[in-house]
Amino acid sequence: MQGGGARYPYPKEVWSPAGGWWTRPSNWKTNTAIAFAGILAVAYGVFTVSAEKEKRTVPPIRPIPSMKWAKEFREQKEAT
Repeated sequence: MQGGGARYPYPKEVWSPAGGWWTRPSNWKTNTAIAFAGILAVAYGVFTVSAEKEKRTVPPIRPIPSMKWAKEFREQKEAT
């Protein structure tokens, strides 16, 4: 037998945000997918706002990755 020993009795009225003792929710895959989708949505929002607000006071000497999505460089490309 491996592990920390047998399961012991615990109070049922104790609430824990992590799920309490020996939690194995049946819908863990759905919960993980929802959390991952939420994280992606927030990251996309932060990326979009950052790309719109990006401003370089000194133009880069060579091409840099952010030139592909930054508003400042897209407007220059459209003007030429």
